[in-house]
Amino acid sequence: MWNERYAGDEYLFGREPADFLLRVAQFLPSGGTALAIADGEGRNSVWLAGQGLTVTAFDPAPNAVAKAQRLAKARGVEVAFHLGDLDGWDWTQTYDVVAGIFIQFVGPADRALLFGRIAGALKPGGLLLLHGYAPRQVGYGTGGPPDPANMYTLDLLRGAFAGYEVLRAEDFDADVDEGRGHSGRSALIDFVARKPA
Repeated sequence: MWNERYAGDEYLFGREPADFLLRVAQFLPSGGTALAIADGEGRNSVWLAGQGLTVTAFDPAPNAVAKAQRLAKARGVEVAFHLGDLDGWDWTQTYDVVAGIFIQFVGPADRALLFGRIAGALKPGGLLLLHGYAPRQVGYGTGGPPDPANMYTLDLLRGAFAGYEVLRAEDFDADVDEGRGHSGRSALIDFVARKPA
């Protein structure tokens, strides 16, 4: 399904990074490594690379990875793009930053496994960047999965990453203009936390 959605020359979610990254840029380290999970067409990994990070990204859709590679070349940055899914990724590698932006295709049954993998992929003192939709997003119909159980709440994220230093935790509504895939009034969650050293 995702490979079909990413077919053609149009960038489904645009070429610019999620506004979330601009809001939380002050927390990024000046260097180090970053992992972008299910990165799609590369808008977020390419931007992170432009901030001086050594970025690795993966996505299961060949069409998305091909467009991500083109975007990186056009922006003059290097990203190590990989074709792969959550189960095929080598989660033993560790990073200074792990970014999961709109990765809410994972439902409640598998979310604890994913969050555990993310925690394991963060170096001690590493920065977690999670951004997605709150449950009321389903009523807006402007992006994301149709099941509110896939969405985030701040309590859910605080509980999943207990012991982390929370740097930003916001639940808010905003107008989003991120390509055809994310457009209109949206219920958003920003969560930035630092893993204990």
